[in-house]
Amino acid sequence: MAIRLLIAEDFDVLREDLCEMLSRQADMEVVGAAASGREICQLAETAEFDIILMDIEMETLNAGIQATEKILDADPDAKVIFLTAHEKESMILTSMGAGAVDYIVKGCSEEELLRHIRAAYEGEPMLDARIQHTVLKEYSRLRRSERSLLFFINSVSKLTPTERALVRCLLDGFKVREIAEMRCVEVVTVKTQIKGLLRKFGCTRSKEIVEMIRELGVEHLF
Repeated sequence: MAIRLLIAEDFDVLREDLCEMLSRQADMEVVGAAASGREICQLAETAEFDIILMDIEMETLNAGIQATEKILDADPDAKVIFLTAHEKESMILTSMGAGAVDYIVKGCSEEELLRHIRAAYEGEPMLDARIQHTVLKEYSRLRRSERSLLFFINSVSKLTPTERALVRCLLDGFKVREIAEMRCVEVVTVKTQIKGLLRKFGCTRSKEIVEMIRELGVEHLF
C-alpha cells in the first residue's frame, strides 16, 4: 500500500517539485497539496492520508505550527513532518512541541527526505542527530529547572518582607549604595542583608539570584 501524503508549502515551485518527486516513488502517493495553514487544515479534514509534510512559515511565521496543533487536536494519531528552512533551536523546540514526529531542514537530499518519510510511516521517525540533541538538551534543562523551582519556592517561603523588597531592588538593577540611599540605611546594612539572601538561595553573588529568578520566570513573585 502506498504512503498517502499531504503537502503544505506556500512556495509554488517548491510545492510542485515536491509533489512531482514524491509521486514518482512506487510506494508513495500525493493525495493533496496546500499553500497555507488554513488550506492544509481543510484538506486534513477530508482527505485520507498517512503523513503531512508541513512547511512552518506560510501565510504567517508559524502558520504550519498552528495548523499542526489544530490537526492533531482533531486527530491525535496524525503524523506530521516539518519541512522548513528554520534551524534555530527555539523554532525546533516550538515545532516539536506542537506534536510533529520529525523535523527536516529544507535543502536535504531527495534520498534523505524519502528515508525520513518511510521511517515515520513505519513508526520509527529518524530525527536528525542535531534535532535529537536540541530536544534532549531542553529536556535536561527543564528537569534542572524543575528541581531549581522546588528549591526556589522553599527558599522564598523563608524570606522576610524586607528581604523580598531587597530582591525586587536587585531585579530592578539597583546597586548596593543606591538601595541604601533609597531605604535610608547604611551600606553595610544592605550588604549584611544581601549575605543573608545568598545563604538562603545557596548562591555566592547577588547576580546569581537575579539570574535564577529570571530563568525560572518568577519575577512576578516580587
